[in-house]
Amino acid sequence: MARMTAARAAVEILKREGVVNAFGVPGAAINPFYKALKEGGGIDHTLARHVEGASHMAEGYTRTNPGNIGVCIGTSGPAGTDMITGLYSATGDSIPILCITGQAPTHLLHKEDFQAVDIATIAKPVTKMAVTVLEAAQVPGIFQQAFHLMRSGRPGPVLIDLPIDVQMAEIEFDPETYEPLPVYKPTATRAQIEKAITFLVESERPLIIAGGGIINADASDLLVEFAEITNTPVVPTLMGWGTIPDDHELNAGMVGQQTGHRYGNATFLESDFVLGIGNRWANRHTGYNLDVYTKDRKFVHVDIEPTQLGKIFAPDYGIASDAKAALELFVQVAKELKAAGKLPDRSAWVASHLERKETLQRRTHFDNIPMKPQRVYEEMNKAFGKDTRYVTTIGLSQIAGAQMLHVYKPRHWINCGQAGPLGWTIPAALGVAKADPDTQVVALSGDYDFQFMIEELAVGAQHRIPYVHVLVNNAYLGLIRQAQIGLDINFQVNLEFENQNSPELGVYGVDHVKVAEGLGCKAIRVTDPNELGQALEQAKKLAQEHQVPVVVEAILERITNIAMSKTADISDVSEFEELATEPGHAPTAIRPLKV
Repeated sequence: MARMTAARAAVEILKREGVVNAFGVPGAAINPFYKALKEGGGIDHTLARHVEGASHMAEGYTRTNPGNIGVCIGTSGPAGTDMITGLYSATGDSIPILCITGQAPTHLLHKEDFQAVDIATIAKPVTKMAVTVLEAAQVPGIFQQAFHLMRSGRPGPVLIDLPIDVQMAEIEFDPETYEPLPVYKPTATRAQIEKAITFLVESERPLIIAGGGIINADASDLLVEFAEITNTPVVPTLMGWGTIPDDHELNAGMVGQQTGHRYGNATFLESDFVLGIGNRWANRHTGYNLDVYTKDRKFVHVDIEPTQLGKIFAPDYGIASDAKAALELFVQVAKELKAAGKLPDRSAWVASHLERKETLQRRTHFDNIPMKPQRVYEEMNKAFGKDTRYVTTIGLSQIAGAQMLHVYKPRHWINCGQAGPLGWTIPAALGVAKADPDTQVVALSGDYDFQFMIEELAVGAQHRIPYVHVLVNNAYLGLIRQAQIGLDINFQVNLEFENQNSPELGVYGVDHVKVAEGLGCKAIRVTDPNELGQALEQAKKLAQEHQVPVVVEAILERITNIAMSKTADISDVSEFEELATEPGHAPTAIRPLKV
């Protein structure tokens, strides 16, 4: 047996579990682990400016490619508490990341030592496992269990807290014979799938809801195949966007009180049966008025986590299964039914959804100065191709982006769905670009999201991680201002001020171009919508040439209301802007407007 420090054993396990990149910030209590990281080699480390930023980089890294597990490392005390938002975000969206923290020596844990906090207890509600390791000999087993848990069942994050004396203690460990534990995932039975598919066959206007669990299971191709065999329209959720290309005939658009398409909501309200796969009926999708969502339609729900079945509302039938395992059987049974001539003709139902897709569109083409945000997304559709990976978190920018951008592949809309923390976008985009340096990465932020963790742009400059960041700036907390309309207030949401160092900005306050350049990046400010396309093209070239993040700031009109429901009801969505009534109003729509 080889003898090594427990920290070195942990590093060797990381490598054998497939880890090649890590994100973090060193400190005294985690330095022995960093020594092992240096001496062990094989893992590239990206130095963040903030540990929360490192945790979001790990998230972006995981979300980019099947099998990735992002690793975030920090010292004791505040580093661990800084990670909590990343852990919450990861657990909410079923994203496996491993957070490793340093800790005070074991004999001082009860003495309120400097930067000693019970991080395992703090992290337990937002992890699959959170543990402070008190015995060095347990380190290999706990790391092995961590990867097993992160990959098994509903994926999710783990935190391992390592006291400094545990890291430095020597143990017997043979890395050459180490093997990862088998991954457990529940699997649907043939009988369950046969029963589920009878609901679809007996319905007249069925839909498939494709959730993020399909992307996690790397099963998007199977989803498309099943939809094509049965000729069933598909509604991707916000987390499942990209499971079926936007331009596929069976993509019926998204449904929701905020991030829904007009045609998606209309088609859903005409349906009589819904098959949800790998989704969790999030309220931004269903709205809070579940009576509207569930009325006059039957539901079958397939999810990897048994406790999700019936959590929001009781389906007519539920199946606990990994999405890929279920879809393999759905495809098999559907093929048999088709061969036997037992699948109904859905051509009229498909034609009706396409009719709605061609007529119920929102206008994007405006020439106003200051710009309307809709024009920004139109120009993004023109500038960025089908291989683009979009990264964003929350705000009117994300909501409008989801309504107007186009996504064609799984893992090409990388969105923090449940937690939605401001500041997530910059570090997550860096993690995505680190995981896939050969694909165009485009981040999307409002001004406040951009300011929350703006220091992480320096990470992209230092480590040469290029991507394009589209910043829509109206110097407002736009989504919160819009949410305050119902309360008849406009309070503490206005970010405007006259910047004495940049008078040319007027009331738009923070000079994002100067800040981005000061952090080592490139930046372009655009005030005329007719110059935005050229700026986006220039940004792509600058990112490639200088290998740094490039910010394109679009100066927007101060107040814009993006379409959403005031009553949290998908049948009652307010359209604040004029709608598309001629093809020139929505030139980048997936299907040309039919008038």
